Amino acid sequence: MDDTTPGPLAPGVLDRGDLKRALAEHDFAAAFALIKKWGGLSQNRIAAACQLTPGKVSTIISGRQQVTSFEVICRIADGLRIPGRMVGLADRPWEAQPDIPDQPTPTPATRLPVEDESWIPTATVHLTGDLTRSDLLMDRRAATCAIAGAALSGAALLDSLEGWLQPASASGSGTYHRGRIGMGEVRQLEGTARAFRAWDHRYGGGLRRKAVVGQLNEVAGHLEEHQAPDVERGLFQVMAYLGGTAATIAWDSGLQRQAQSYYLLALRAAHAAGDAAFGANVLAGMARQMLYRDRPPDALELVHLAQKGARRAAGPRLRAMLHTREAWAYAAMGRAAAFQRATGEAAEALADAGADDEPYWISYFDNAELSGVTGGRLLDMARKEPQQYAERAADSIRQALARRGPEAGRSHALDRIGLAECHFLMGDVTGAVEHTQRAVEAAARTKSSRVRAQLGQLYPYTVGRGASRPTAEARTMIRDMLSS
Repeated sequence: MDDTTPGPLAPGVLDRGDLKRALAEHDFAAAFALIKKWGGLSQNRIAAACQLTPGKVSTIISGRQQVTSFEVICRIADGLRIPGRMVGLADRPWEAQPDIPDQPTPTPATRLPVEDESWIPTATVHLTGDLTRSDLLMDRRAATCAIAGAALSGAALLDSLEGWLQPASASGSGTYHRGRIGMGEVRQLEGTARAFRAWDHRYGGGLRRKAVVGQLNEVAGHLEEHQAPDVERGLFQVMAYLGGTAATIAWDSGLQRQAQSYYLLALRAAHAAGDAAFGANVLAGMARQMLYRDRPPDALELVHLAQKGARRAAGPRLRAMLHTREAWAYAAMGRAAAFQRATGEAAEALADAGADDEPYWISYFDNAELSGVTGGRLLDMARKEPQQYAERAADSIRQALARRGPEAGRSHALDRIGLAECHFLMGDVTGAVEHTQRAVEAAARTKSSRVRAQLGQLYPYTVGRGASRPTAEARTMIRDMLSS
């Protein structure tokens, strides 16, 4: 059977027995060497097709580095158009459809003009309309090309947020139609925003993204009319809630630029509503995005900006959450003492929290969440110093699992994955395999790309010539889940 798929490789090269064996065994040193010899590709062309650097390809060919990352294996398969079954993956998306000629990248219509954007409420309304309309009208392929770029960071991001600390400006004059809604309708919209947030917190993955964006567009339409002051403030608050949920959905789906656009929109809407507490929550979300992009100094500045702007408005749970973001940044920077201090401050703040003393959107932050977040940060440090931190990370994650079950959805899956990695780091292969099975089962119940990315971090622990049979079974479980 001819395994050749239209792509950069010479016709028939994938029919070679030696190349088939190398690919099946994930021996990419041999596979790349054969592709150079028989496939008609230079080392630089292999690198470009697989989104790798030429130096990375060189180290693979020389045998100095094994390919163990699931993500890299997928890049190789997709870049060289190697059918998934030849490298132990499920069929790749492009196998079910003919190749589509490359299209020019659309103009990034969803990027926010962050450097010069005014913080006047009317500008926020116009921005919401433009962003949501372009998001709703673009098809999936065009949207991915336009908004999947890297999020802004450094001065380009931080300088654009200075308006957050200033009092909100008046809406200004303009041509309006008289508004026809009251506080009853605003409360109904807030109920919808709350339902969307709860759904995303449990399942993730962005399946309701269009519904959230559509609701956001409707709120912008109401704000284009002349509303009573209390209705206007309520609508801006709903806009902030929906913008924050849209940002989380985009981020959870891997669309970093789009996520940042919605975070910035949510922050401006919270500012217009006079809701400093939710604005601080949005800044914490932006800090988390920077931490996942390995930008801890930017994340720390965002957290400090949140703490400064919401000093009088933040309740115990919000203060605790902000301290954990601060601790996360310190852990990423290798500042163990500062991490311990910030974690202790989070626990002290949370001890003052009551049952119903804060908004619904921060109610999730309880002792289970604190244990899970702390365990995750200890795990970050354990990757560099396993003997010092791996057992502590495992203990903290176990506390989180004991306090919240599978109904926690995405958080439960992340806890399971983290605990499996702790056991790999401690050298407990039997326990690691057992927890990997539970992690895969939990991951299968979510649609979160973040969960899948974390699951992919377990894959390298299962690869190697000395891998035991149980470890190989764990590798198969992970591969089957990520390939599905």
